[in-house]
Amino acid sequence: MRYELSDLQTFLAVLDHGTVTAAAARLNLAKSVVSKRIGNLEAALGAALFRRNAGRITPTEAAQRLAERLRPALAELAAAAESAAWGMDGAAPLRGTLRIAAPMSFGTMYLGPIIARFAAANPELEIIADYDDRARDLPREGFDVGIRIGEARDGALKARKLCEDRIIACASPDYLAAYGTPAMPADLSRHQVIGYSHVPNAQTWQFRQGDRMIAAPVHSRLSLNNGEAMRDMAEAGLGIAMLPGFIAAQPLRQGRLVPVLADYSARTLPIAAVWPPVEPMPPKLRRFVDHLVAELDGGKPWQDPGLEQPLDQPQIVQPD
Repeated sequence: MRYELSDLQTFLAVLDHGTVTAAAARLNLAKSVVSKRIGNLEAALGAALFRRNAGRITPTEAAQRLAERLRPALAELAAAAESAAWGMDGAAPLRGTLRIAAPMSFGTMYLGPIIARFAAANPELEIIADYDDRARDLPREGFDVGIRIGEARDGALKARKLCEDRIIACASPDYLAAYGTPAMPADLSRHQVIGYSHVPNAQTWQFRQGDRMIAAPVHSRLSLNNGEAMRDMAEAGLGIAMLPGFIAAQPLRQGRLVPVLADYSARTLPIAAVWPPVEPMPPKLRRFVDHLVAELDGGKPWQDPGLEQPLDQPQIVQPD
């Protein structure tokens, strides 16, 4: 018995979604079709791919080994088909679907117009953008490209740096008037701080002074999983937050937030496009990454060249 490409794709869908029902919904197929394809593939391979027990299925070791080799092979197959159909010279129109994963705040605040311009220039390309602050498993979840903020954690992904941002410690004028302004990182232990729950070791904030690294223990009474929500809490006077510049820039300019610990540098965050390794690189992916680089080549969109006082050298007004 032979197996079809659709059998392999269905196998991965079942493996990724955990049940035949979920895979059928994802593929827009009847459950009986999905079950039949899995049965065909198992018969053709002469190996059980799932253990079935009381309506539940569990992948076997053979299934895990197959998926590990199958994912890059199918990705390369798709890339080869795209290259043959639409050329690699950059002149042919882009078709198919481009799936993009990006952090929520960065996506809603800055990425939307960038994607919109790319979509307008490529009217035959379907684009799906998914904004979520948690790190996505790009190949497993079917994304072509992701935007990552911070140091790379997955060495298996290809990456191209787009720009850099920096973390800024800041609080509202009302909070500083009520509780005072910390003069050094150690003072943070006596302050209310607003934590980011997606960061490992969130109870320690890192600063640099010259060549010296300083670790400041903190306790977060409030901990949130989104930077804009943290900004809102800081503006409400509920504590000091460490915010990326792209979120903090506007409230700092408008005086709703004030930088603190200006003599100490917090982390610098690289912002990069990342994607699963595929050779040759599909035209839709290559052109989108080039588009991102071109859009950010003139500077980050949250920088204001006319700002009288650069964010890198803030004045801190001490409360009376």
